[in-house]
Amino acid sequence: MIRHRNPNSGEGWTALLYLAPWLIGLGGLVVVPIGLAIYWSFTNYNLLTAPHWTGVANYATLFHDPVFLQSVANTLTITVIGVAAGTVMALGAAFLLNRQSRTIRAFRTAIFLPAIVPPVATAIGWIFILNPQYGILNQILAKFGIANIGWLDDPHYAKLGLLMMMLWGTIGQIMIVFLAALQEIPSDLHEAAAVDGAGSGRIFRTITLPLLMPVILYCVVVATLFYFQFFEQAFVVSPNDLGAPVNSTMTYALYIYQQAFGYLHMGEAAAMSVMLLLASGTVTGIFFWFSKKFGSLS
Repeated sequence: MIRHRNPNSGEGWTALLYLAPWLIGLGGLVVVPIGLAIYWSFTNYNLLTAPHWTGVANYATLFHDPVFLQSVANTLTITVIGVAAGTVMALGAAFLLNRQSRTIRAFRTAIFLPAIVPPVATAIGWIFILNPQYGILNQILAKFGIANIGWLDDPHYAKLGLLMMMLWGTIGQIMIVFLAALQEIPSDLHEAAAVDGAGSGRIFRTITLPLLMPVILYCVVVATLFYFQFFEQAFVVSPNDLGAPVNSTMTYALYIYQQAFGYLHMGEAAAMSVMLLLASGTVTGIFFWFSKKFGSLS
């Protein structure tokens, strides 16, 4: 009897061979660190001695830590304001720049350029802009009779200073996504609505906005996850006294860093990381639920 060799029998091993580098990277850089973080979150560990199992003690300690609670409040405040303001500003810029001309392309480039500037460089530049003595922003405000504001020295304004840094660097990215989505909307729909007598406001509410909802939802979720992990600018503005002034700039990610490498409280830092992972997973799950509600993102 002649046995015919299955020509596809080796494809599985070939595919696995090609996927091996990615699988190794996934395991070493994602799966293993997540597993270690979950384990360390239930231990007392300081990098110098072996981990000692303590159960949920780290989680209980965090919820009685006023600095941790402040970091959560700061991060949520920055996230809500930053995501809402960034989405609205980026969508507005996309509408205004949804045309073809040299001037429009120049404006698009100018708005997008901050997105490719490294966050540390952005923070250093904004430290000079927001300086209460010689910063250009206070000099402009002084011409309108507004007294100097300690944008990064006053706890009432410090989060606003961080938000300005973040928005300046992120609006361009979101604007590009909205521009691409707007250009995918068939112009026939707008023209037909205009012929039927619909004004620009009604066209936006009944045609443009519903078609943009999946893209808006995507941008909101991505921006939310980004703000949850907000670190670089908060670190640069207060490297010697993290969270200064008075923990008003202590973000969640910054407090993880302080717990892990400032105090060597690796167990508490791991517990915070696990909670951040759960929060991010929850936001992503909500995104998929809403994406089904509003239709496919494709």
